[in-house]
Amino acid sequence: MILVSLLMWLSTGVSGQLNINHYMRVGQTRISIGNYVGAIEYFNIVIKFKPHMPEPFFFRGAAKQKLEDFQGAIGDFDQAIEIKPFFPDAYAYRGLAWHELKEYDKAIADYNKALELDPRNEGIYINRGIARLSGKDVEGALADYGKALEINPASTLALMNRSNARIIAGDTRGAIQDLNQVILIRPHFAGAYLNRGLARFELNDYASALRDFDQCIRLEPDNALAFNNRGIIKHKLEDYNGAIMDYDMAIKLDPGMANAYFNRAMAREILRRPGFEDDYQIAADLNPRYDLSRFTLAAEQGNRPPSGQSASTAANTNPPANNSGNNQPPGNDNLRDQEKNREEEIRRRRRLNLIVSDTRNLPRDNNEDPGDPYVQNRQIEIDLQPLFFISAIEKNSGNYERLQYYNPDIEQINRENNYNPLLSFTNKHSEGTSFQNYILFFNEKIGVAENSHNFLNRGIFHCLTGNYNQSIADLNKAAGLDSTNPLIYITRGTCRFRMTEHIEMLPEFPGSVPVLSGRENRPGSAGPSGVRTITDYDLVLEDYNKALELRPGLFFGYFNRAFIHLRQKNYDLALQDLDKAIATEPEFAEAYYNRGLTKIFLDDPRGGAVDLSKAGELGLVEAYSVIKRYCNE
Repeated sequence: MILVSLLMWLSTGVSGQLNINHYMRVGQTRISIGNYVGAIEYFNIVIKFKPHMPEPFFFRGAAKQKLEDFQGAIGDFDQAIEIKPFFPDAYAYRGLAWHELKEYDKAIADYNKALELDPRNEGIYINRGIARLSGKDVEGALADYGKALEINPASTLALMNRSNARIIAGDTRGAIQDLNQVILIRPHFAGAYLNRGLARFELNDYASALRDFDQCIRLEPDNALAFNNRGIIKHKLEDYNGAIMDYDMAIKLDPGMANAYFNRAMAREILRRPGFEDDYQIAADLNPRYDLSRFTLAAEQGNRPPSGQSASTAANTNPPANNSGNNQPPGNDNLRDQEKNREEEIRRRRRLNLIVSDTRNLPRDNNEDPGDPYVQNRQIEIDLQPLFFISAIEKNSGNYERLQYYNPDIEQINRENNYNPLLSFTNKHSEGTSFQNYILFFNEKIGVAENSHNFLNRGIFHCLTGNYNQSIADLNKAAGLDSTNPLIYITRGTCRFRMTEHIEMLPEFPGSVPVLSGRENRPGSAGPSGVRTITDYDLVLEDYNKALELRPGLFFGYFNRAFIHLRQKNYDLALQDLDKAIATEPEFAEAYYNRGLTKIFLDDPRGGAVDLSKAGELGLVEAYSVIKRYCNE
């Protein structure tokens, strides 16, 4: 009997190991096809059962990195390195994350460590070169690209990046030689023609630059930058009609390209065509650097903006003020030098952005579904996760979106009810569910027995149907019959809040003001209706306080109370309650989300990113959109 048991245990162990391997393979496959959120779900499972394996932390970090959750990625790479200090890929990927956060010294330190462990990795040399170039260490960057080319003379990434560094160092012809080599190796690489066109423009070789942009467009007909740059060449050659056609195409492909609007405005103004004023305005709206009023003011103050602008500068940088010639006030040589340095820095920054975007050392799959992987790009309405309440949701319903949090009080009331669907805490409203039948059911039960349990149930369903006065009346009776049930008080508090919200949304209700006045552009500054009245929520808080007094482990109570504190602009109290909610339930995704938004609002984007990363990891994928928009600057 003992032997049989031992064999069964061994079999289970092997099966468990096989399952872990399966989850790892599926997670990695999901990364390769661009399903980064799905990959995180699988690595979460592995980490739960194998917390001492470094690989699931590493791959989860790589998935977060693709979602632009760089702080969260760094946290996972930290974990992987702590478990396995000799893990070169973890250092290399963490270096990439630091680079994205513009922490170049930290990125270089990680690349140094990765190269100690893996000195023949050309990709790490390339990425260290990019970091050094970003930190204005041109010589160091050139050395790194040279080292990468020693390892792999056919590395087009190294050649592309070295060409960029050579342009910055003033060796434009050397850059063209590198780009020529890239084209020999990869004749259909559109980016090489684009960059060579820019380099040839630096040498005033407009005809060759034009041919390069033509070829880039043939290879990539949807390359907006190529159309914009070709338009600039035509503009320079005084082919204004041709330039306008190219600017039109650039704008069609990328409606947010401010410089294309500005360039088109200049061409239209030269030809005295209508619409150039609108183009100037759109350019300024998209990017304040294109606001002509700034240059007018600068001229009035004696700070002359650039009197002309090269095509490469106009391609992706600040606009010229005018072409009226040199009206520089005497004695302003320093201002002229500053302006020259500013223009050179703008060019440098443009080139860096252009190249770095093409040199990520993460796996790519050309068959990625563009509508799926990049959830961080979704335009969502950023608002706090709403209050939790008790509802009845069928487990096979589409509204039962995620595993509900366990609560012993709910389990007890479900055992007493003994019917389906079961009650559960949720913050998701059920669409199309009729609660009227449940109200009729408890009407009958109350006719038989007027106890706290029946009044509580009927009060829950009255609240769900919007009959707040009747709900509160039932909950008052329930509390009078049993003052020890925390569910009564948390439900009554939520019902009172909803009733207040309902009254405030009535058109005749006076005095509506933004809830977070003074910071309306911050996430969470207003609810879906846009305006709220700052109201006395004392009764709501009184109920939540009572529920937490009776059940200190009721994490929904802390969450809901924090929500009310945020409405009252009591941010410190809100953070304290969210801390308690998370301490009680460490996987409380909604609490991490709201705490993250609160930290961002209080000008702590890095702290907010950590919390939002955890919320995304736990399934609230909208957190990645907030991270990208507010935490990566």
